[in-house]
Amino acid sequence: MEAVRVSATAMPQVRSVNQRIPARRLREGAGFVVHRPLPAPGGPAHVDPFLLIDEMGPVEYAPGEAVGAPDHPHRGVETVTYLLEGEFEHRDSAGHRSRLRPGDVQWMTAGRGVVHAELPSAALLANGGRVHGFQIWVNLPARLKMTAPRYQEVPGRAIPRARSDDGLATVHVIAGTALGVAARIDTHTPIVYQHWALRPGASVHQPVPADHNALVYVFRGQARVGGQPVAAREMAVLGPGDAVTLAVPPGADGAAELLLLAGVPHNEPIVQRGPFVMNSEAEIAAAYADFAAGRLG
Repeated sequence: MEAVRVSATAMPQVRSVNQRIPARRLREGAGFVVHRPLPAPGGPAHVDPFLLIDEMGPVEYAPGEAVGAPDHPHRGVETVTYLLEGEFEHRDSAGHRSRLRPGDVQWMTAGRGVVHAELPSAALLANGGRVHGFQIWVNLPARLKMTAPRYQEVPGRAIPRARSDDGLATVHVIAGTALGVAARIDTHTPIVYQHWALRPGASVHQPVPADHNALVYVFRGQARVGGQPVAAREMAVLGPGDAVTLAVPPGADGAAELLLLAGVPHNEPIVQRGPFVMNSEAEIAAAYADFAAGRLG
C-alpha cells in the first residue's frame, strides 16, 4: 500500500513572538489613567489595522473624582470600548445615547465624522468606584473613511462565550470565532478581538488567518504565547502563521488574562492628527476644517 504524503504547507504554522512591548502609564481625556502599549515610542506606531490600544485603569475613584473624555471628534477610524468594571455614559452627534456597564462592548464607526463624549455615570461620579476596561482604535480602509457613522452596542450578557473541554480556558468572543463560537458584532473588515482567561495548566491552539496581522496584550498574570513568556502589561507582536498557542504552565502562581487581536492589514498610507486618521495631509486638513465649521455635528 502506497504511503500517503502530507504536504508541509498543510500543517498549521504557529506564530512566534517577534517583539514584546511594555505599556506606558499615561493620562488621557480629562485625566483618566491608561496603560498604552500601542503606539509605542521607539516601536511600532501601529500594527495595521490597529492604531491604538488603551487599557483604561484599573483605577479606584473616590466620590467626586471619576473623569472621562468630554466632547471630542473622530473621522476615518473605529473606536471599540470594552468595559470590565465601572459605568460610563456615551452620547454622540449622530443621536446615539447609551450606558456602558461591566462586560458591555461599544463598537463605534466614526466614518466621515462624529463628535462624542464618554463620561462616568452619575452614580460612579457620586459614589466612586473601580474602573477598568479597554479602548482600541481600528483603522478604516480608504474606501470606508467617509462612510456613514455606525454604532453597535452589545451588552455583556449577549457577548458569546466558550470554554475549553478541560474547563481551564474561557473566552469572550467580541469579534471573530473561537472554540466554535462566533461573535455577534459586524465588522467592516475581518477582525479578531477575543478576551481569554487562562488558569494554570491551560493550553489553547487558536486559529488566526494567515492574512491577518496579530498581537496579544496580557493584562493579568503571565502567559506563554507561541511558547514564549509574556508578562502583564506587555504586548506581543506576532510573526507569520495561521495559529497561535496561548498557555499558562501547570505550576504557575496564578491565572492570566489577555486580549488576542488580529485583522487584515489595509497596506495604505496612514496620516493621523489627534482624533482624525486619514490617508493624506489634505484629508486631515479637510477633517479639521469640517470640525471647525460644525459639519461633524
